[in-house]
Amino acid sequence: MTCQHLKEATEPTPQAPYDGGCPECVAGGFQDWVHLRLCLDCGLVACCDSSPRRHMSRHHEETGHPVMRSYEPGENWKWCFVDELLGA
Repeated sequence: MTCQHLKEATEPTPQAPYDGGCPECVAGGFQDWVHLRLCLDCGLVACCDSSPRRHMSRHHEETGHPVMRSYEPGENWKWCFVDELLGA
């Protein structure tokens, strides 16, 4: 099962390199993010829901951008926040 958001997701240029960590956490003086995610609408790099500040979920709540993907090396799965569906 898939949704229109996953079907239409693009692959924008990331706004930050993977090895820089979560930009919002770094700016706040934190280094305790768990995994990084990439917004497939605007290219924002942010930390996952297992991280204390959950910046990618907050980004979705603030912008409505529907799909993100794992920014972890070797992973390519996607998540639609709107329809709560996992995609590849």
